[in-house]
Amino acid sequence: MSEFRIHHDVNELLSLLRVHGGDGAEVYIELLQKNRTPYVTTTVSAHSAKVKIAEFSRTPEDFLKKYDELKSKNTRNLDPLVYLLSKLTEDRETLQYLQQNAKERAELAANASGSSTNFSAPTAASKLSMQELEELRKQLGSVATGTSLQQSLELTRKLLRDKQNKKNSGQRLPVFPPWVYERPTLVGDFLTGSGVSTDSAVPIGTLPLASQESAVVEDLLYVLVGVDGRYITAQPLTGRQSRTFLVDPNLDLSIRELVNRILPVAASYSTVTRFIEEKSSFEYGQGLLSLQKLWFYIQPAMRTVDILASLATSVDKGECVGGSTLSLLHDRSFNYTGDSQAQELCLYLTKAASVPYFEILEKWIYRGIINDPYSEFMVEEHELRKEKIQEDYNDKYWDQRYTVVQRQIPSFLQKMAGKVLSTGKYLNVVRECGHDVTCPVAKEIIYTLKERAYVEQIEKAFNYASKVLLAFLMEEKELVAHLRSIKRYFLMDQGDFFVHFMDLTEEELKKPVDDITPTRLEALLELALRMSTANTDPFKDDLKIDLMPHDLITQLLRVLAIETKQEKAMVHADPTELTLSGLEAFSFDYVVKWPLSLIINRKALTRYQMLFRHMFYCKHVERQLCNVWISNKAAKQYSLHSAKWFAGAFTLRQRMLNFVQNIQYYMMFEVMEPTWHILEKNLKSASNIDDVLGHHTSFLDNCLKDCMLTNPELLKVFSRLMSVCVMFTNCMQKFTQSMKLDGELGRLTLERGTMLGPPTEAERAEERARKELARKYLAEHVDAPQLASSFEATINKFDKNFSAHLLDLLARLSLYSTSDCEHSMASVISRLDFNGFYTERLERLSAERSQKAAPQVPIPRAPPASAPRVAVPAQ
Repeated sequence: MSEFRIHHDVNELLSLLRVHGGDGAEVYIELLQKNRTPYVTTTVSAHSAKVKIAEFSRTPEDFLKKYDELKSKNTRNLDPLVYLLSKLTEDRETLQYLQQNAKERAELAANASGSSTNFSAPTAASKLSMQELEELRKQLGSVATGTSLQQSLELTRKLLRDKQNKKNSGQRLPVFPPWVYERPTLVGDFLTGSGVSTDSAVPIGTLPLASQESAVVEDLLYVLVGVDGRYITAQPLTGRQSRTFLVDPNLDLSIRELVNRILPVAASYSTVTRFIEEKSSFEYGQGLLSLQKLWFYIQPAMRTVDILASLATSVDKGECVGGSTLSLLHDRSFNYTGDSQAQELCLYLTKAASVPYFEILEKWIYRGIINDPYSEFMVEEHELRKEKIQEDYNDKYWDQRYTVVQRQIPSFLQKMAGKVLSTGKYLNVVRECGHDVTCPVAKEIIYTLKERAYVEQIEKAFNYASKVLLAFLMEEKELVAHLRSIKRYFLMDQGDFFVHFMDLTEEELKKPVDDITPTRLEALLELALRMSTANTDPFKDDLKIDLMPHDLITQLLRVLAIETKQEKAMVHADPTELTLSGLEAFSFDYVVKWPLSLIINRKALTRYQMLFRHMFYCKHVERQLCNVWISNKAAKQYSLHSAKWFAGAFTLRQRMLNFVQNIQYYMMFEVMEPTWHILEKNLKSASNIDDVLGHHTSFLDNCLKDCMLTNPELLKVFSRLMSVCVMFTNCMQKFTQSMKLDGELGRLTLERGTMLGPPTEAERAEERARKELARKYLAEHVDAPQLASSFEATINKFDKNFSAHLLDLLARLSLYSTSDCEHSMASVISRLDFNGFYTERLERLSAERSQKAAPQVPIPRAPPASAPRVAVPAQ
C-alpha cells in the first residue's frame, strides 16, 4: 500500500468517526508505516473470521447475507476487512469507543432532523385485507423497481456512449432504435406483469399424482427457457437479485420439493439472459467495427468453419453413420498431422462422436448385450432361434446370429473386430442360460490416437469372456462327459451293449422299415442299456432311436450337396425305389440341450450318425458271416464224396470275414481311437469356445475322411462289397437250411416218441437205421452232378464278384494314398493284402490302367459315358 493511500484511508476513517482534535492523522499514519512489512502477507482465512463475527453479532443472518451480496459484486479487499473486523471483536477498549461514537453520531443526526420532520398517518376510507395489501405492495414494487432499473440502464448506456463518442470524435457510435428496449417480448427473459391469465388451468390439487407430475414436467420445460407455466410462475425482480418463482401451493408436497430443487437452474438462466440482453448493445462492445477489423477477427474461425464444412460434405456424400463416421473422422485426424489446429479440432469431434459408439461397445464386450436402435454398431443381431440347432443339420446359429458389419467397423478397431464379435457372443451365451455376467476388468473406453489402448482393453474382455464360457461348458454343463457318452454309442465303444442290442433287435431290424414299430425298438434299446455296463452312463437316457428315410449313400450325397446347385434337387428328389430294411435305415439319435447344442449341433450329430451307420452295417455283415461259419459245421457230419466245391465256399466265406473284420479294426483302432485321443488333448488346451468348435469339427472330419465316407466312389465300391457278402450269406443259409431238414424230422420224431412214452429197444434200432438211410440219401443227392455243378457255379460267381470289387477298392485306395497323400489308407491295403495275395493282380491292373492313360490315336466312336467301369480279376 502506498503512502498516499495510507493518508487517504486514515483521513477518511477519522471523518466517518467525526473525530476532531487529538494527536491528528499524522501520528496514526506514522504508526502504520512503521508496522508495515515489505513482504506480501499470507492470505487471511475469511471463513473463521466470518464465524467469529456471526457469533458476536446480534443479527448473524443479516451479516452473512450482506457478506454474500458484497462477495457476488466482487468487492475488493472484502476478506481482509472481515478479518480486521473479527480482530476488533477481541479488543474491548476499541469496541466501547466505537459504540459510544455511534451513539453520539445517532443523537446528532436525530437532533438535526427532528425539527423539520413531521409524520402524520393518513386516514383510510376503507380497510384492505392482508392478501390485497400484499398484492398491491408487489405491484408497486414491480413498477417502481422496473422503472428505476430501466432508468438506471438507460443512464449507464448514455454515459458509456458519451465516453465512446469523445474517444472517437470522428465517427459517432451507432444506437439501437428505441423499440428494441420498449418491446419486452423481444427479451428472452420472463414477462412479469403481462396480464396473461391462467384461470383456464385445471386446479392441480384435483389431479391424481401421476397427472400432477406430467403437468409439472411440462411447466418446468417452459420455465427453463424463460416462459411462465400454468402452475409455476416467475416473480417480479427487485433490483439485481436472483429471480424467484411461485409454485402452486396445492401441488403434492413430494413433487413440490423436487420442483424447488430444479428451479435454481431457471433462475440462473434468467440471470444469464438479462446479462446478455444488457451487454449486447453497442455501448458495451468494441465500438466502431471496420472492414479490416472484421477481416482480422474472422480469420481464426475461417479455418475451423472450412474444416467443419469439409467434414459435413464428406459425411453426406459417403452417407456415413455410426462406425463409418468415426472412420472418416479418425482418418482426417491422421491426415492433419502437420496442422495442429485442424488435428486438434478433428480429435475433439472424433472423441465427442465416439462416446455413444463406445457405450454400445462397452455393453457388448462387458455384458454381451447389444443396444443399437439405429444400426450404427459393428455387430448386427439377427432373429434366429437357438432351438433350431437341434432340427436342421445346415443351421448356422453360431455364425449368423451375430455378424460383423464391415462398413460400421471404425478403422481404428479393424484389427480387433473379430475379437469384439467373439467376446460379446461368448457372454451372450452365458446370459441366455440365466447367468448374469459382468466383466470384472471393465473400464471406460475413451477415443485416442493410440490404438494400443483399445487392443489391451478388448484383449482383457475377450480373455474373461472366453474363460467364463469355457468353464461354463466344461464344468457346469460337462461337455467332455457328453462327448464320451456319444462316442460310447455312435462310435461303438461300448462292446457288450451292442452284443445285447443286436441280439435283441436282430429279428425286428430284418423287417422293412415301414413294418417296424419304433416304440418296440425304443423298449429293446432301454432293455439293452439296463443289461449292459452302459447302465452306469448318466446320460444314457439322451440316446434315442432314429429310422432314416434313406440309406447311408443317399445321406452322404445329401450332405455333400449342401450349399451347391445340386442341393435342391437332392432335397426334392423321390426316395429310393428299393424298400429299405430296418438295418439300412437304423441309426441312433441324441438329445442335446442348449448351450451344448452349440458344439454338438445337428451337423455334428449327422456326422456321428454316418459313422455309426457305416460301422453298424459292417458289424451286421460280420455277424451274418459268423452265423454262416456256425451253420457250415453241420456239413462236416455228412460223408460227402465231392467236397471240393464245398471247400471253395468255406474259403470265400473266410476271405469275406477277414475283409470285414480288418476294415472294422482299421476304423476303430487306427482311425477313431487315435483321433479321439488327439481331440481330448486339444480340448484340455483350448482357450475359447471357437477352439473347441474347431477341434470337434476337425475330429469328425478326419474320422469321416479316413473311414472313406467323404469319397462317394470309395463308398459305392465298399457298399457293393457289403452287398456281395450279404447275398453270399443268404445263399449259404438257404443251402444249410435244406441240409437241416433231416435233423429236424428226427428231432420231431424223437419228441413224438417221448410224448407217447419211452421208446422200446426195437423202436430205437429202427430209428437208427432210418437216420442212416436218410443221411446216405442226403449225401447222394448233395453229390449229385447237376446239384454240384449248379452250386459250384454260384460260388464261383460270388468269388468273381467279390474279388473284382475288392481289387477295385484296393486299387482306388492305392491311388488316393499316393496322389492325394492319404497315407492312412495305405494301412488298409497292408491289412487286406497282408500275404501278397492280391499284389500280382493289383500290379497287372495298374499296368492296364497305365496303358489306357498313354496317348493313343483317337477312336471315331467312344463308348457311352454312363458305362460302368468294373475291374475284373485275372483268372
